[in-house]
Amino acid sequence: MRPYRYRRRPLNRRQRLALVCFAVALVLIALFLVILFHLRSVLSGLAVTRVSNTVTRVVTAAVNDTISSGAIQYSDLITFEKNGQGQITALETDMAAFNRVQAAIVDDVLSRLSEVSTTDLAIPLGTLTGSALLAGRGPVFRVRMQFVGSSNASFENEFTEAGINQTKHRIILNVDVSVSILLPGFSTYTKVSNRFTVAETIIVGTVPDSYVYFHGNLEEAEDYVMNNAGP
Repeated sequence: MRPYRYRRRPLNRRQRLALVCFAVALVLIALFLVILFHLRSVLSGLAVTRVSNTVTRVVTAAVNDTISSGAIQYSDLITFEKNGQGQITALETDMAAFNRVQAAIVDDVLSRLSEVSTTDLAIPLGTLTGSALLAGRGPVFRVRMQFVGSSNASFENEFTEAGINQTKHRIILNVDVSVSILLPGFSTYTKVSNRFTVAETIIVGTVPDSYVYFHGNLEEAEDYVMNNAGP
């Protein structure tokens, strides 16, 4: 018997057309996945930048309005303890007043954020290509963005030298806002921190009759003390 040989039948026109369509579909799917991946990266970056700027503006406005309204007064937060000569011996903080201010600012920030929580991102189609030449060109592609945030406020004290026996006391307000950003098909996260000086004063102590300023090293100061020490 003669051995059987398999002969591949040539593709007809319909089969060739189906194969071409399948190849084109694969290319389009791959191109779509690449664009989708790049779109996600671009959207995430733009969303984080937009939300960070918005949150900073909202927090700054809330803190400035609170200060302007007189709700934060140094004398309401700090009390000085003095001795019989009128010299300051200690600082006492009113924690209840601090807590009230913190709660008021957090509530104000969250209320303002809820008013601007939904916005649109406008992205030129040329930006999605990743090319620097096409960035910012082409029709605008709009995407709806929504974000939800939680806020936390805390106070801290800062003491710095302000002169001879003078100390500058600052009350610093730290406001942290954690934001979840919802975009079509995915979500991202960012945290925005802001630091404000909300009150300050100069604490003046007893000024000495005289003082000596050394521009040199410690050995020069020791020599001066030894040579000018009393009997």
